[in-house]
Amino acid sequence: MDCAYFDARRCTSCALMGQPYARQLADKQRHAEDLLAPFDVPEWLPPVASTESNYRNKAKMVVAGTVDEPTIGILDADGHGIDLQACGICSPGHRAAFPPLARFITLARITPYDVTRRTGELKHLIVTESPDGELMVRFVVRSTEPVGRIRKHLPTLLAELPQTRVVTVNVLPEHKAALEGEHEIVLTDADTLPMRLNDVTMHLRPQSFFQTNTEIAAALYAEARDWIRGLAPDSAWDLYSGVGGFALHIADAGGADGPAVTGIETSVEAVASAELSRSDAALSRLRFATGDATAFAIAADAAPDLVIVNPPRRGIGGELSAWLEASDASHVLYSSCNVASLAKDLAAMPSLRPVRARVFDMFPQTTHFEVMVLLERVR
Repeated sequence: MDCAYFDARRCTSCALMGQPYARQLADKQRHAEDLLAPFDVPEWLPPVASTESNYRNKAKMVVAGTVDEPTIGILDADGHGIDLQACGICSPGHRAAFPPLARFITLARITPYDVTRRTGELKHLIVTESPDGELMVRFVVRSTEPVGRIRKHLPTLLAELPQTRVVTVNVLPEHKAALEGEHEIVLTDADTLPMRLNDVTMHLRPQSFFQTNTEIAAALYAEARDWIRGLAPDSAWDLYSGVGGFALHIADAGGADGPAVTGIETSVEAVASAELSRSDAALSRLRFATGDATAFAIAADAAPDLVIVNPPRRGIGGELSAWLEASDASHVLYSSCNVASLAKDLAAMPSLRPVRARVFDMFPQTTHFEVMVLLERVR
């Protein structure tokens, strides 16, 4: 993939841009195998490749410039806006939506935030596209001052972007390096975006995390379900469950005799999303709860047959690793976005040995990727 922004050095976020994709994928596979070599993974399945471009389902764009000529993209080193409306890793739906959104900013007179002067209102646009082409549009502003104008002119935006299902205003009053604030104002009747992956529909609320690459997320969850179906566990935990991707896929892995699954997540919004999906799917042996993964495990009376962990980049850490090592859980499914922290955690769980592993290229054109490992307890 080639990118004019990268070639002009206007945006270098995609560090591998211009490198042949086959080489990118081979290098990621090699890196994963090298870091996990001490654990003698007996089976490495072929890496799952992504499309090279158009793969992002979520665009997190900085708004700058002026109210009459806003930029949608990133900031340069001096705090000036760099417009990236034609970014090739964003979905075609994003690229089609950016010009109408820029016109709406002018129409509703939402002054872009000036980072250097600390003036203005609109900080970010966060646009998520579902597999069915529907959009969630979030305006991140400094105060509620522009909400009335956004609400007044919203019919114009919806007429120009009829695929928009959810529109919200997120309030981030502080001047800090953060994407969004805690306060969310929903302006549409719908407050969730259905994300249909495989035969599972997840309901995404505005502040819920969802995997960036829809195609690879679907492959990841389907693979997890296949691996777990062969284990036939009676009970399972999905720790760091997010909106429930793993839990929802495995809850009915055995039909009515599928495992009893508990999903644990710190985000209240994500748990609300997961509960709505569970209710819609009528999965009686699945439940979600808000809480810390480590605290939940330590407080439990007994371990389940299977524990799924999908932690942030820092990994699960020493305390949860120690608990898993000492537990009776027969299998752990570990999905990691940082193979270095995965290796550190595996070293702390010597009784849980890899059965198989696979790389999923969630982030083409970058050095990042997902790797999933199935661990089995050595008795």
